[in-house]
Amino acid sequence: MLRFAIVGCGHIAKKHAAGIEAIEHAKLVAVCDTDQQRINHFLKDGVKGYTRYQDLLADPTVDVVCICLPTGLHADFTIQAAEAGKHVIVEKPMALRLSDADEMIDACKKNGVKLAVVHPNRFRPAIKKLRSRIEAGAFGKIGHANATVRWNRNDAYFAQAPWRGTKAMDGGVLMNQAIHNMDLLLWMMGDAEEVTTYAATRIRKIETEDTSVSVIRFKNGALGVLEAAITLYPRNLEESLSIFGETGTAIIGGSTANWIKTWKFADLSDAEVEQDIQEVENDPFGIPGHQCIIQDMIDAILEGREPIVSGIEGRHVLQLVIACQQSAEKQRPIRLDVIE
Repeated sequence: MLRFAIVGCGHIAKKHAAGIEAIEHAKLVAVCDTDQQRINHFLKDGVKGYTRYQDLLADPTVDVVCICLPTGLHADFTIQAAEAGKHVIVEKPMALRLSDADEMIDACKKNGVKLAVVHPNRFRPAIKKLRSRIEAGAFGKIGHANATVRWNRNDAYFAQAPWRGTKAMDGGVLMNQAIHNMDLLLWMMGDAEEVTTYAATRIRKIETEDTSVSVIRFKNGALGVLEAAITLYPRNLEESLSIFGETGTAIIGGSTANWIKTWKFADLSDAEVEQDIQEVENDPFGIPGHQCIIQDMIDAILEGREPIVSGIEGRHVLQLVIACQQSAEKQRPIRLDVIE
């Protein structure tokens, strides 16, 4: 039995709590927030509530801390948890700066605890099928890939919390919404070498960008295009991931990237294609991603391995986000090997 605590009792904490509750060998034993009213929503079945983080970290019944705070606080709270001997699951993005990500990774390694970053889209049924096709070499030589996020995050969304849309605590459409899709791009395509990005704050009244378009060159020579916007009217329109190769074409899409829209491979018959599509149609969402992340943390601890989405994996996509931001700011291409 692994015992979990949640720090930050906002919206995303509910997904962590539900994931913990769904796993037989996991138990939520504590929550922490400065707002007692938000704590009260989680106080059932013997769950303890703390308003001071240090008190939670001193609780010997806590094995794993789930950090569900504004991004600007992730590094400090992760390092403190590691120094207290607690394993850490941290919400995305893991940090706003690579130096912070490095300190988080180093602190967990030094103290012998695991660090996982919440990129739950990797566990979607359609995405898992796409990854298996990549691993099988079914695309042959890949020409290019495309990731699209056309969503709505309106003024009411940003008004819910004063830290949203700020440079110090939150980040923009790349750091918050498109980072999941960027993680998937890297997972499928391998390391990025260089990016050129245009970004703008066109509609939302925020400090960060609400619209961004990037061209990516991967180390294997393939190209990528990333379009990300939170300005769509009146609601989310599309999230998609497309890969195009010499022997395969695949598009995963919908309002969220949960459905197979195109699935053509030289090594698959029409019947096999239809079977893959139907399997996803029958269960497009699968096991909730947060539950998968939590289960994987448990397995990583018991098996003595790194989590699937480790701190290194979280740093990998953070580096790409920062490269895109720097390219937009400096108005020139940015190589990822110069990002620190």
